[in-house]
Amino acid sequence: MLFPREVLPSLLHLTPAWLKARGLKGVILDLDNTLLPYGEGDLPEAYRAWLSDLKGAVPVYLLSNALPERFARVQRLLDLPGHAPALKPWFGFRKALKALGLPAREVAAVGDQVFTDVLGGNLVGAYTVLVPPLREQEFFYTRFIRMLEAPFRRPRGGVTTQACRPSGREGAGRLSWTPGASRTRSCSGPWNGTGRWG
Repeated sequence: MLFPREVLPSLLHLTPAWLKARGLKGVILDLDNTLLPYGEGDLPEAYRAWLSDLKGAVPVYLLSNALPERFARVQRLLDLPGHAPALKPWFGFRKALKALGLPAREVAAVGDQVFTDVLGGNLVGAYTVLVPPLREQEFFYTRFIRMLEAPFRRPRGGVTTQACRPSGREGAGRLSWTPGASRTRSCSGPWNGTGRWG
């Protein structure tokens, strides 16, 4: 229940073509440290382009444990359906699936935390995808949770995932992104499963 189906080196690697290849038709997306660096209210440009491309291909539902005031501000900015606080992992995912109108097996549940995003998605039978957190500066509690998550930050079955070292605050790696174009990256080591790039 704690292992994701796949681990990606960056959220930007989750493209319409990637989803289609796996038979996925919708996305449940976490907010803080997945789509947006914690505490910030605006998307980096690369993520704006990525999200626009994704929304044009599949329905996206924003599911977060964030405070309702912050979530409402970001939700208006992104123009996405969703709700918060969702109380993940135990609640929220079935409501999201109902809103998307899709069976769980056709939905990717995407986030940066094992004990909320991955566990919650696995409990409802979604295709769980773990991405690295966008920012390492977090509350002490979250840093402690990251340590506990370390053994599970790999795909089910122990498949090694190549990853790009993050450059800058976005944590997206050296990844260039143009809507509708191919993605290129410069990789220099594997994701080491500890919350850092190795």
